Amino acid sequence: MQLSKVIKIIFQISFLLIFASIFSACTHQQDAKPTPSEDVEKQNDPPAAQPAKAWKLPIEIPEGEFYKIGGWLTDQEILYITNYEQSSSLYVYHLLTGSSELLYKSDAPIVSVQISPSKELILIQSSPSTYEGQVTIVTSDGSEIIKKSIPSYELEFEWNQFNESEILISSFNEDWSFQMLLLDIEQNKTAELSIPQPFIKWLGKEEVAFLHWDEASPSLFAPLMSKQLGTDKEETILDDVLQFSTYRNILMTITVNDEEKLQAAYTFYKKEKKEVFTFSIPHLTMFSGWLVPFYDFNESKGKFITLKPLKSAEADAYSGGFDLVSYDINKDKSDIILKALKNEPLLLSPAGEAALYGNRFDQIIDLHTKEIYKLVKK
Repeated sequence: MQLSKVIKIIFQISFLLIFASIFSACTHQQDAKPTPSEDVEKQNDPPAAQPAKAWKLPIEIPEGEFYKIGGWLTDQEILYITNYEQSSSLYVYHLLTGSSELLYKSDAPIVSVQISPSKELILIQSSPSTYEGQVTIVTSDGSEIIKKSIPSYELEFEWNQFNESEILISSFNEDWSFQMLLLDIEQNKTAELSIPQPFIKWLGKEEVAFLHWDEASPSLFAPLMSKQLGTDKEETILDDVLQFSTYRNILMTITVNDEEKLQAAYTFYKKEKKEVFTFSIPHLTMFSGWLVPFYDFNESKGKFITLKPLKSAEADAYSGGFDLVSYDINKDKSDIILKALKNEPLLLSPAGEAALYGNRFDQIIDLHTKEIYKLVKK
């Protein structure tokens, strides 16, 4: 076999493993019971109100079988999905009253829900068949705006936080070849984009960022590039980046720590690459690279939360559990919320006082009292 074909096959295998790690939660974690811990560094701010005291839990499902939580609509309202036969329903649950309100009913199973940055629009992804994805945009009161069918095996979305009428859509085929689309909600149309990588994030109203992986030379790291839509202009932002996230005024990158190679460095930048905060945690290695633990960021509060392994190790062999740590990037402070958690998705509330947690977001963490609650009875 020619060397070029061998390299291509290795790259494709690595891409599939990286893709799987992005779309799936880690399955090799310790089932330890989470326990509160001492603060790493005490906050000087007065304690905020404890939202959990007034929550009405668990959720009583009106009809069908619970599928998963869709996210925060407000600090006291969450969305959840139920399945009944081949249909799905999307409900708003009011944490303070314990009531559920039907928002939208779909004839096809709902796969996922994404709420716009302003919380005014909701994207509902349903799956009429294996090779078809249906995208429906509704308002926060359930009024349907548009509905589009996209031939695909898997879809990934990125909402434009600078212009909520635009959504980037990565449409994957079964062999993980892909097509990049730009959905314009106001004009009710989609346009194909020429971008070499599928995992794209918004940097500005018409500017995107992506990691430029070299198919001919597979690597654990890649240059972080920016591109103006509608042009061929591309620029390198940073070299040797493992993963990144963008927010309205913040860019966060994950790289190797120059001084300690067994540490992953999380760095936060404002405009023009001005570094404002950085910290390092142990990293777990996989065949295709590093396992990046789940995290979320509330930009308005400057609060970043992540699951932190206790030591660097191979991911498959690691059984030490994860600490849930909160970082204040404005005050250079950190706080351990809980210990011995699994590496599962996190989603902060709009005010940053609570977080949804779990592969189905079926748990909720009060970040002030450091207690964890089940949203749904099993």
